[in-house]
Amino acid sequence: MTVRHRREIASARRVVVKVGSSSISGDNVEKIAPIVEALAAAHARGTEVVLVSSGAIATGMPYLLLDERPSDLATQQAAAAVGQNVLIYRYQDALRPFRIVAGQVLLTAGDLENPMHRSNAKRAMERLLGLRILPIVNENDTVATHEIRFGDNDRLAALVGELIGADALVLLSDIECLYTRPPGEPGSLPIDEVAYGDDMHGYEFGSVVVNSVGTGGAATKVSAARLATASGIGVLVTSADLVARALAGDDIGTWFRPNPAPVPTSLTGPIRTTVDTLGG
Repeated sequence: MTVRHRREIASARRVVVKVGSSSISGDNVEKIAPIVEALAAAHARGTEVVLVSSGAIATGMPYLLLDERPSDLATQQAAAAVGQNVLIYRYQDALRPFRIVAGQVLLTAGDLENPMHRSNAKRAMERLLGLRILPIVNENDTVATHEIRFGDNDRLAALVGELIGADALVLLSDIECLYTRPPGEPGSLPIDEVAYGDDMHGYEFGSVVVNSVGTGGAATKVSAARLATASGIGVLVTSADLVARALAGDDIGTWFRPNPAPVPTSLTGPIRTTVDTLGG
């Protein structure tokens, strides 16, 4: 089905949910449980759910005795290798009471650029969903490089949504919705809905933010929303604390209306992005 309004998310056939590092690591690790509970409720309604989760590097940092996010690529890769294992365990542990099995899917930008790899990834995820497995997707940070990567997991989530023909994409953030300029600044107003093709002239989202545990920010979510809506996927941006309400179709967050005449976005431009750090 085509999800034209956020209220229709509750009855969507297939939904991609993206959660960032800051929402599930460090002091927020306990938030994994309510996020999983919301995903399980949607799963029980018959919705096919794919979770795109950052957090490998942030989760691995304490095991490497690191107090802050490493700046060198090799240590980021090492932290990701350790953290991805722990992260998947935490998700599976939280899913166990709902009798849902997680399936780990690690992708690189090259996987979605190469037609054969792309086809293999699509086939594997379709089969997982057909078996009622909950795919948990992340960038393969252990082998990703500075030059060849998605740039952030908001973009990855949009590309995964297009890959599997998702009906809706939910991008979870630290705030309830997007604002016309950074929250707290004079004149900052919440954005309820964005029509497809709206250039959002005059809005100030800032550049990509690199914090102590990950990368991202409002600008990456807007960019990912544009990518997903172009291929006909409605996008909701809201807080990770409101994930249950988001999946229930409540009137929350910022809704990006999908393109009424979808195009395959992943084939209209390069996937590769050059940045200074891995997304994790």
